[in-house]
Amino acid sequence: MPLPAWNDPALKGGTMVRGALWLVQEIREGNTFTKEQIRVAFPRIAQADRRIRDLREFGWVIHPSTEDGSLAAEQLRFVKAGVPVWDPVARGAAKRKKLSAKEVREAMERDDFMCTVCGITGAEPYADDIDETAVLLVSRREVTLPGGDRETLPVTECKRCRAGGDGSPVDTARLIEEIGGLGEADRERLLRWVGQGKRDTVALERAWSAYRRLPAQARADVQRALEG
Repeated sequence: MPLPAWNDPALKGGTMVRGALWLVQEIREGNTFTKEQIRVAFPRIAQADRRIRDLREFGWVIHPSTEDGSLAAEQLRFVKAGVPVWDPVARGAAKRKKLSAKEVREAMERDDFMCTVCGITGAEPYADDIDETAVLLVSRREVTLPGGDRETLPVTECKRCRAGGDGSPVDTARLIEEIGGLGEADRERLLRWVGQGKRDTVALERAWSAYRRLPAQARADVQRALEG
């Protein structure tokens, strides 16, 4: 069945639905776009870019420049499409999967109110930007168990790590295999992270993270400083 055209006046759907179709039909997975392109495509629609960002709640992966070091400040990358929100049945099913307040609270309590990716706690400032504090969210994460069965589990993530994820299922067997290939020092470091419930960061990693979040001109200044 062909997709409806994103700019069809007869299309019944809000800006998020039209934005999803626009991404699929005009931008295509793996390519970049800008907020200016959004404004041109959806003139006279306030916060059209925000409606497109809302697609992340339906499994769409869209990276800003703060999460993709190859992008300029005004660019975004359409990484992967998610739930076909133009289909009312699929969109409704996705909404029904939304976690309840109780499920969110239980997940955060289980994860000690820390991001399971970087270990930061809610309202804690990031090491590479003390003016930005972490906001914790609970997402559904699909996990492939060693026996091959799949299970969807709620996990706590900070907003930054959630935006940087690719949405791919976690394969437990593959993870264990990769851990087996680590050297002794890396295995000890990983075990320490597991024991303390968060990973350590070094100054070099913090500097790289901060650099990735700079606009293009500022990155050029940093590069010149490094080249000395």
